[in-house]
Amino acid sequence: MSAPQHTNRHNASIGWAWLLFSSLFEITFALSTEATDGFTRLGPSLLTAAAAAAGIFTLSQALKTVDVGVGYTVWAGIGGVGTVVFGTLIYGEPMTVWKVLAFTLIIGGALGLRISDSIAAKKTAAEQNGADRTPQPVA
Repeated sequence: MSAPQHTNRHNASIGWAWLLFSSLFEITFALSTEATDGFTRLGPSLLTAAAAAAGIFTLSQALKTVDVGVGYTVWAGIGGVGTVVFGTLIYGEPMTVWKVLAFTLIIGGALGLRISDSIAAKKTAAEQNGADRTPQPVA
């Protein structure tokens, strides 16, 4: 017997929460790499290594319930957008109209993938529930 539909949705929500959490480590990894000065500064170098390890670990947790193609793409997209935004705030990197347009497209793509994943999960749950209700032959 399959897990109840609400459990499947709960697990998917946890996967997406892990994915968002993991994206924060991805942003931290990228920003702290800039601060390492070629890994010649100990503090930022340790932060970079810790953020990379934590990001990979939390991404692996997300991929337990989120498809790898969707999860990795969203993770990289959020990481990229976050890195540019915080790079502007922390390092004074220029923000241009083209960057904002690119962010909009990346965020739209990530939302589209999230919606696609949700629709696929509902379809799978409906198919599993239908299979559970299939009459069994009488012996």
